[in-house]
This record gives sequence, C-alpha cells and structure tokens, in this order.
Amino acid sequence: MYKKVIKRFLDILISALVLILFCWLFGILWILVRVKLGGPAIFTQERPGYKEKIFKLYKFRTMTNAKDENGDLLPDERRITSFGKMLRKTSLDELPEFWNILKGDMSFIGPRPLLVKYLPYYNDRERLRHTVRPGLTGYAQVHGRNAISWEKKFEYDIYYVEHLSFLTDIKIIFDTIKVVFKSEGIALNALEDFDEYRKHADTDTES
Repeated sequence: MYKKVIKRFLDILISALVLILFCWLFGILWILVRVKLGGPAIFTQERPGYKEKIFKLYKFRTMTNAKDENGDLLPDERRITSFGKMLRKTSLDELPEFWNILKGDMSFIGPRPLLVKYLPYYNDRERLRHTVRPGLTGYAQVHGRNAISWEKKFEYDIYYVEHLSFLTDIKIIFDTIKVVFKSEGIALNALEDFDEYRKHADTDTES
C-alpha cells in the first residue's frame, strides 16, 4: 500500500507545498545564479527513471560557461566557483528537482538517477534500481554519498528497493538532514570513477 499509493501521494503533497512556500527562495537563487554564473540558471540533463524511462532532470547551474581559445569548455574544476561549491555543499542546487518530484519523474527517496549512457553497462541485479522512482536522496546518499565505491552504491540502492517501507524512508530523511549539515561525501566529479567500475568514459558535466 505504501509503495504503490501512499509514497506517491506524499511526494505530490510535500513537493507542491515546498514549491509554493519556498518560491521566494527559488527566485533569489535563480537571480544569484544568473548574476554569478551566467545563464541558463537551470541546468537540465536527461536521466533514466522508473522502468528506465528517460526524463529531463532540473538543477541550478553550479559552473560557468568559461571556454578556452578554441571555444571548448574548460575543465569542471576551472569552471566551478566558490558560489557553485556552496550550492553543492548545501545541496541548494538540487532544489529544482522538487518539480521533477511533483511531475512524477522522481520521488523524495530512491536511488539517485545516473547518466543515460550508463544504462547498457548495468547487470540484471543493478537494474533493480530502476524498479522504483529515482530519488532526491537515497540510502546510498546517507551511507557515504560520493565517497563510497560504485559497487557499494549499487548494493545500497538494491537494498533500498528490497526493503522499501515508510519507516525506511523516514529514517533516510533524518539521516539526509544530518549528512547535508555535515557536508559529507561531496565530490566535484561524482560520476567520474564510473569509468573504473564499467570502463565507460565521461562525467556529469554541465554545458
């Protein structure tokens, strides 16, 4: 009952309330991002969701569009500013994902959505992470975030799928608050080491 009905109802209710009550914060952040990092303020990227259906994920931009003399984007570490790092450290860059939650692309709790190009590299067990909606936060995020191996992340994602319950979600919410305040497990190129796990290149780069 919780997994099929109540979880989605709570996603709709809470995301709608957040978007209404904190529209002023979204507006302030949108202006600051435009002024400090340039446009567009919202970074979009396709990600696989429930049953591997592709959706467009929304985040606040955390990097500039700085380019070299050949017109190519500079490396991530040269385009991210102190303001961008602050957005990531506080997870404020994730706020636009409340719109994804309201639309039904995502849930508050679930495996984080990764890049579409990684889909062919999952084994059958790892694909279980796509049998639930991806989350704004998840079991792996409160057990190491980006500081743990891909193998361990997938283990945690599958554990969540197999033990999904109201109590599990409540515990993850409280653990997420602690992790955000401690700013634990944050990495600039969080998806970079997937190359080592599946020998597949590229990072989660804004452009």
